[in-house]
Amino acid sequence: MPRMTPPDHDDPPGATALVNGVRLHYVLAGDGPLVVLLHGWPQTWYCWRKLIPALAATHTVLAPDLRGYGLSDKPPAGYDKRTMAEDVRALAGHLGHQRVALLAGHDRGARVAHRYALDHPGEVERVAVLDVVPTRATFSRVDATVARGYWHWLFHLQPDLPELLVGGNIEAYLRWFFERWACNRPAVEEAVPSYVRAFSAPGALRAAFDDYRATFPDDLEADEASFAAGQRLRMPLLVLWGAAGLPSRLPVLDIWREYAGDVRGQAIPDCGHFLPEERPEEVAGQLRRFLEEPPPAR
Repeated sequence: MPRMTPPDHDDPPGATALVNGVRLHYVLAGDGPLVVLLHGWPQTWYCWRKLIPALAATHTVLAPDLRGYGLSDKPPAGYDKRTMAEDVRALAGHLGHQRVALLAGHDRGARVAHRYALDHPGEVERVAVLDVVPTRATFSRVDATVARGYWHWLFHLQPDLPELLVGGNIEAYLRWFFERWACNRPAVEEAVPSYVRAFSAPGALRAAFDDYRATFPDDLEADEASFAAGQRLRMPLLVLWGAAGLPSRLPVLDIWREYAGDVRGQAIPDCGHFLPEERPEEVAGQLRRFLEEPPPAR
């Protein structure tokens, strides 16, 4: 049986389960076909708190802390997106779900969702990615503008140094991103103490930076192999990004159409990087309409 943890205020109760060799913390709400919500950095499942009630009205909603994040285990390995996707897939199976009606990810979670859907296309009906372009596309377009915007990714790739420089002032480091990457700062500010606590836990900084370090060689090699083999997302793909976010500088939909056959999406106005918190009603509406579309042909 999952080990339950008490809810925070009106949040769904949390639980933990040992799957794929790692203990994952998650929240579960609602009933019906499965919707999986995967958070990014520097956050936890908590970034979805404002969307869960709307989606749980018609679906089972699963929002885990990814390997290395939040209350989940922080092992010394396994941060490549294929392994992290297998973690989530095993958790869904543990909870009795063999198919996912909607696999949605924000930031790092979107990269996990992309790999999950590539590796198990028959198990995923729809995918939504928030404020990202594919990992392979990001690094194939590196120029001065992209490097300046994504400097943190390059910094987090370095061995040991990020932990050394960030470890003594975690709150200030995280606040730099929340203050500069958000348009609706009060909506994000209320959750900052929760994220600071999460990333102050033993092993949390190292694990989160290892998520980035897995880019080379593991994630890029897997993405290159999939692209060379002609693998594309076969299910409908919804792409959302903040009109003031980093991806807005790129031709987002055109890029994703190189990686998927059925792509739709748009920029969310007056929004930065943190879509689920800055514009929860708009994002929830987009996801619900996406779910209400006729089932994709198989």
